[in-house]
Amino acid sequence: MKRLWTPAWIARHVAMVVLVASFLGLGWWQVSRAAAGNAISWGYAVEWPIFAGFVVFVWWREVKHALRGATTTGESHASGTGPTATEQGGGAGRPRPVVRRPVRVTRVAVDDGGEDADVAAYNRYLSWLNANPGAKPGDYPG
Repeated sequence: MKRLWTPAWIARHVAMVVLVASFLGLGWWQVSRAAAGNAISWGYAVEWPIFAGFVVFVWWREVKHALRGATTTGESHASGTGPTATEQGGGAGRPRPVVRRPVRVTRVAVDDGGEDADVAAYNRYLSWLNANPGAKPGDYPG
């Protein structure tokens, strides 16, 4: 619970209260305008409380995420180092960062059988352009 009273979290709490109060106030203002005869304000009178509910939803989700992160992973995520080998079951003692390797994907050429003559000519043109990077399309000999 102590994590929710840092300066950044206090700013989030204040922003949530200000936004919810503002959105509900704007919703009430739209209700008064709609009661005065402005028919389109009924739609806005419904939208503003929905916006306020969304702000509360996002704030609550972030609070739960912060509390869950504090209880399950300790201080490693608080320092911003990311997952460690000891958190993933890799050894005891001092935690070390996990090295993530890039995924290599091989491309396999697909032969669709017979090629259209126009497609084959266009592919030859593209391969010529690729082989001659400084050439202009008008320089193509084919």
